[in-house]
Amino acid sequence: MQQSLLKRLLWLVILWGAGVLALTVAGSVFRLLMAAAGFKS
Repeated sequence: MQQSLLKRLLWLVILWGAGVLALTVAGSVFRLLMAAAGFKS
């Protein structure tokens, strides 16, 4: 039982980290595209 809970928690952390990483990459790409189009923040 304990190992199952630990495994679920590990998967949750991995998925959360992957989501944060994906959002960071998408934001960076969007910022690069905006800069290439001539918009400044």
